Amino acid sequence: MPKAAAIGTTLRLELGKAPATVLPPADVLDTLAALDVPVTTTILDPWYNRGVGGVAEGYDDWLVSLLEETARVSEHIFVWGFPEIVCRVLPSLPKGLELVAWLTWYYKNCPSVIRGWRSSQLACLHIAKAGARLYPEHFLNGAQLQLQERGKLRYMPGPPSVIEAPLLVGFVGREEQTGHPAQKPAKVFEPLVLMTTREGDLVLDPMCGSGTTGVVCQKLRRRALLCDSDEQCIRMTEQRLGISRLQPEAEP
Repeated sequence: MPKAAAIGTTLRLELGKAPATVLPPADVLDTLAALDVPVTTTILDPWYNRGVGGVAEGYDDWLVSLLEETARVSEHIFVWGFPEIVCRVLPSLPKGLELVAWLTWYYKNCPSVIRGWRSSQLACLHIAKAGARLYPEHFLNGAQLQLQERGKLRYMPGPPSVIEAPLLVGFVGREEQTGHPAQKPAKVFEPLVLMTTREGDLVLDPMCGSGTTGVVCQKLRRRALLCDSDEQCIRMTEQRLGISRLQPEAEP
């Protein structure tokens, strides 16, 4: 990953004019360390220390260090994982961060053949700095918006903490599938972006996979900053968004 000195000016100029920016492939901690631009929301979707990606010692400590680096630049952080694994970071949240909500992605169509309980959920921890703003009004329907305009909306209803959307497998979501083995549907990311950002805000996804965060930000008129450690994922994201990665200026 180019150091901040090499990408800083180039990145700031690019973010000022581009709806989406893709960085060259880099490790997530290197990406975060090189950033010196403020971010409204960051989506962290690491490997889950189970199944695909394998199991690594020190995963919990690594995840906490990931939160520490992200909190340096971001107001809101979403962390994906299996409930029984990702929950272990909660007692060790870095200073200044607090749990806003425990979100669940619920899907019925898991093709698992494992005997016993069949997984049908993933957890997403919404963690934020104290006072970070939420936008439940982005979920109001037409009738509620009219009541709000007339000052007659009795309460502000927020979105549910359970997001139901099927896995992108087989014929389900065929038009959305990219071939990425762990791709999430855009419908799962949309509430995260809507709840924590306004149009024009910057959303970071430093482990972007197939670029779904960028697709959602394009639809919702947010700016996206995307990176991944895998060259194939960067190429997939470029193709999906119709853009090319940022080419930093060479160091003098």
